[in-house]
This record gives sequence, C-alpha cells and structure tokens, in this order.
Amino acid sequence: MPEPWEYSLHIPNDPRAVTVSRHTLRVILTLHGLTALLDTAELLAAELVSNAVRHQKGPAALKVRWRAGVLQIGAWDADPEPPEPPVRLDELDEDAESGRGLAIVRACSDLWHWQPMSGFGSRGKYVWCELAAA
Repeated sequence: MPEPWEYSLHIPNDPRAVTVSRHTLRVILTLHGLTALLDTAELLAAELVSNAVRHQKGPAALKVRWRAGVLQIGAWDADPEPPEPPVRLDELDEDAESGRGLAIVRACSDLWHWQPMSGFGSRGKYVWCELAAA
C-alpha cells in the first residue's frame, strides 16, 4: 500500500480550472499507481472544482490526499455558505439546471461532506469526498 501523501492545487476563478484540475489529478494518480480510481476520481474532482468556480467569485483550491487506502478529493472556495444538500440522482428533475454536481458526488463516492474552513488566506468552505481503493 502506498505511503500517505497530499497535494494542493491553487486555482483561479476560471472555468478552465476544471480541465487543469482533472489533468493534474490524472498525473498524480498515475504516478502513485492508483489508475483503478482514475475515471471516478476525475469525475468527482471535476464536479467539486466546477462548483467551487461556478458558485463564487474568488480563488479556489483542489486538494488530493491518500491515506490508509482511501483517496480524499476536496475543493476549497472562499464562500462560507454551505452547499445545497444533494438529492439522489433519480430524484432530480430532468429540466433542473443545477443540483447535479453534488448528487453525482454523493452517488459516486463512498463518503462526502463539507466543513467551514479558514485557510488559503481567507475564510470559506471545504467540500470533500472519499474513494476507498478496491
């Protein structure tokens, strides 16, 4: 089992940050031999970073951590307001224009949560999820 590690990527408020975050995560997981988690981890990171960039005007950060066989992926943003509680994917209205991101995170991860946070130079929140290695 790989040793614990952690990476943080500070990102501007820019929609291209989602693509940069996905590519960065792909490199990290590949170099650490965790390619079995790639597809799901990329989807989760994209949803978390997209929410962080789309719903506030400040900077954001992607955090990726491996510890005890669990991959944690999180996004920090400067908005201290809690995220809307996710619904189940089958409860979403087909015409809904929002609400899918955390529903996908809830459905595809083993655990998700959020917490208020101070860090990266300002207050905000950290929304994270976990994937256990198979």
